[in-house]
Amino acid sequence: MKSQKIMHIVGARPNFMKVAPIMREMRKYPDRFTQILVHTGQHYDESMSEVFFSDLDLPKPDINLGVGSGTHAYQTAQIMLRFESVLLENRPDWVVVVGDVNSTIACALVCSKLGIRVAHVEAGLRSFDRTMPEEINRILTDQISDVLFTTEESANENLLREGIPKEKIYFVGNVMIDTLVHLLPKTDNRLILKELGLLKSDGQAETRSYMLVTMHRPSNVDNSETLKEIIGTLIELSKHMPVIFPVHPRTRGQIADMDLQTSTSLIFLDPLGYLDFLTLMRHAKLVLTDSGGIQEETTYLGVPCLTVRPNTERPVTISKGTNRLVENDSRQIIEAVKDTMDNLSKGSMRRSIPELWDGRASQRIVEILANLAIGE
Repeated sequence: MKSQKIMHIVGARPNFMKVAPIMREMRKYPDRFTQILVHTGQHYDESMSEVFFSDLDLPKPDINLGVGSGTHAYQTAQIMLRFESVLLENRPDWVVVVGDVNSTIACALVCSKLGIRVAHVEAGLRSFDRTMPEEINRILTDQISDVLFTTEESANENLLREGIPKEKIYFVGNVMIDTLVHLLPKTDNRLILKELGLLKSDGQAETRSYMLVTMHRPSNVDNSETLKEIIGTLIELSKHMPVIFPVHPRTRGQIADMDLQTSTSLIFLDPLGYLDFLTLMRHAKLVLTDSGGIQEETTYLGVPCLTVRPNTERPVTISKGTNRLVENDSRQIIEAVKDTMDNLSKGSMRRSIPELWDGRASQRIVEILANLAIGE
């Protein structure tokens, strides 16, 4: 049987968590798959990229396009220009793109023009909000992909409604959860809880109650007044429990310009590697975020999640998981936190892990790609 040449694309940090389990699974079959890892360099912070490669046991990229940060148009155009020659030189059988970042749509477009097949992992998710750049990336990538791997049933329904042939769609589960399941045992001995003073004073492994926060979407951080209200809310909440906030670089500059009331219990951190962040998320009392992937990870972990957005492309995290949408104003956030804490104290929080979020999505993806090769 001819070995298939598979080219994987990573650009921003969430991509790494999605590609890592697929590459790890393919390495089990060296006679069937030859793998090439392309890092577009879309992410602004190369040092953080290095941490993620190390944490996730990803090999060093075979090719780095070195695009860097910029506007959406600049990034997308530069990735396309630099990726075309890579494709022409390597001519892979499949290009695997993941998620919804600029690297995803840019590389898929180049493949489409050159007649190279694209497999889209995490296809079909929809927020139905086209003001989000990620939504445009998702819709367009799905239209030009040859195989679409979905994480939840709503994604299948979205794709069928948009005219994608049923035979192209495969419901495989969530590769983000594959990475979480694989690495969760490695969080047992991380030092970050001790370093942040989050262990109980008696020295036991039990942690104090704390809230974990991430915030990076333009709707929450680009407007200084909105961000100031969110930060003020976090300061108020930190009077009741520590609030741990790894700060996205796009948010850091705006916070530095604010005249903020200080709080010793609102702890700003630099961005963290995956294992340290997973440790904090696993033990948090609740998480406040505007991230997509964190909605999924908290659902699996059974940690209450408040998503500061008007919508989510991951509705299963609400219908079956621990996620809840909340508006980005102080009163709404404080009420939602209080409500969540009350439910926790009453033991009324429910937890349900969505179908096929079992740590084996990458196995299904690799098996499908192998069987497609047999059928050629």
